[in-house]
Amino acid sequence: MCFYVLPQELYAQYQEYEVVTDGKGNRMEIDVPKSFTFEVDSLLELYHAKTYLKADSDCSMMNYDPETDRETFIERLRRMPTIMEMPYNEEVSVFIKRYTKYGRKQLSYLLGAANFYMPIFEQALEVYGLPLELRYLPVIESGLNPVAVSRSGATGLWQLMLATAKQYGLEINSLVDERRDPVKSSYAAAQFLSDLYRIYNDWYLVIAAYNCGPERVNKAIHRSGGETDYWKIYPYLPKETRGYVPAFIAANYAMNYYCEHNICPMRTDLPMTSDTVMVDKDIHFSQISGVLGIDIEHVKALNPQYRKGVVNGSSGPAPLRLPSSYVGRFIDNEDSIARYNACAIPVKRSEVEVPKLGNTRTAQQSVKPTGKQTERTSRQTAGKSVSQLRTNGIRQGKSSASQSVKIKQGQTLSEIARQNNTTVDKIRKLNNIKGDNIRAGNSIRVR
Repeated sequence: MCFYVLPQELYAQYQEYEVVTDGKGNRMEIDVPKSFTFEVDSLLELYHAKTYLKADSDCSMMNYDPETDRETFIERLRRMPTIMEMPYNEEVSVFIKRYTKYGRKQLSYLLGAANFYMPIFEQALEVYGLPLELRYLPVIESGLNPVAVSRSGATGLWQLMLATAKQYGLEINSLVDERRDPVKSSYAAAQFLSDLYRIYNDWYLVIAAYNCGPERVNKAIHRSGGETDYWKIYPYLPKETRGYVPAFIAANYAMNYYCEHNICPMRTDLPMTSDTVMVDKDIHFSQISGVLGIDIEHVKALNPQYRKGVVNGSSGPAPLRLPSSYVGRFIDNEDSIARYNACAIPVKRSEVEVPKLGNTRTAQQSVKPTGKQTERTSRQTAGKSVSQLRTNGIRQGKSSASQSVKIKQGQTLSEIARQNNTTVDKIRKLNNIKGDNIRAGNSIRVR
């Protein structure tokens, strides 16, 4: 029987480096992959974790991690059904302890969250014919957080850098970042790993290059005298990459042998099935939530690629993932959704007119008045009281600010607002309109 442990948070979980000793007694500092430094409580605040994960109440609460000898670790790693070799050494041991001793709560979360993402990872890896043990790369990359962003800008479950992501066809702009899309990013990462394997023909060199880039791996190979075994170029790699492969082996071990360390996964309730619709107009998540009555956090969780909560369908058909039970309702109400609270979508003017100087003013500037003309103008101005000037100014201001347009057949308030650089709420107030009902042929104030 497995036991779930609610451990005390220990310092080692957040320490960003480890010191190991090689076979010759030399001490070496290695960086810890960023996923080991994530606060578990922040991961548990993700929508899917809050909604579908919970501690397994059937597990006994025992804070006990049994002692495991070196030979047992070696035998367990050897028995794993993998293409990639899973060797044991001090470096691997350090990271196994990170999971099974110091990071028990984190491992419990990872085991539960794996139910959301592992089928996606496995499918992408299968398409490119890659070893399925690579599905644990996102465990050490992002801690299975689809919106994780590193200090260097790597983003998503697979922590892809911007240049790499664009190279493999992912769209990234102010509104969209497909590195956050679990499906698209998984296929991009799988293709990247496949390309790296064609270069190195060694999976641990591939993983090292995935982490620090082919240039640094090539430098390490050169400095080692042309060695192509990861463990032989190990001392020449950057500190963060020295910890990367051992952490990957440890993740494979921990995700398979958690029960032997008295850790139970968080219990996972299967999420609602979802489906995708294509949207051809800009729609904000709040509009979808307002009309369909779906939790906006649920929409965000299903569509993490939309950075500002805007499905940018006006740029081209854009995918929107919804629970299957809401797809039909969305299709039936798409126009109503686009009209609902239309000011949620910022108005972007398609054309702007720049004011030009009038003929009268130009003439005044080009013709210098005579002395008599200047005197006459001064007397005329003095003859007018200050109150008259103010009154005229106010009247002129009001007259120039007021503007009406005639409603055309099929026009909506949001369309009229966009065309006249205003908002639906302002038009409603100016015309005392409640709702969205307007009639073609009528005039409507827009200023």
